[in-house]
Amino acid sequence: MVTADMVRTLREQTGAGIMDCKVALVDSDGDLEKAAGALREKGLAQVAKRAGRETTEGIVEAYVHTGGRVGAILELGCETDFVARTEAFRDLAHDLAMQVAAMAPTYVDEKEMEEGDTRPVAQVSLLQQPFIKKSGASVGEVIQELAAKVGENVRVLRFTRLALGE
Repeated sequence: MVTADMVRTLREQTGAGIMDCKVALVDSDGDLEKAAGALREKGLAQVAKRAGRETTEGIVEAYVHTGGRVGAILELGCETDFVARTEAFRDLAHDLAMQVAAMAPTYVDEKEMEEGDTRPVAQVSLLQQPFIKKSGASVGEVIQELAAKVGENVRVLRFTRLALGE
């Protein structure tokens, strides 16, 4: 039996719609973990469909590390200004700027890597790096999770890292 509390809990965890949560819970016989996994898969499939959409809105986020010796500026794009103003979007942009400052990637994605660059992909490509604020997930996976939650294409457009003496 699926209760309203179960639907509410799943909705809070995933950000999915009420009916989607109810259907997922019914299909998983009330198992919250299975239902969350099913919603995550459904959301990622929808993200793949939206991947070609333009991201003409978004924000530019700057992060300067304590002491002022390292900083980063990052442009995170989305489809609408409504999503760009959400707290989750702004928080992700800040976390990604912090990631750039801390991990010093060279490229946004491995597709941009120059021929002959033999450095490990997870070292030089932002989207393939392990996310510093969520162990076990890459930066690309965290971006996809937000895209699934907000229902729009979200992507890092560009970034710059500055450090004294470099």
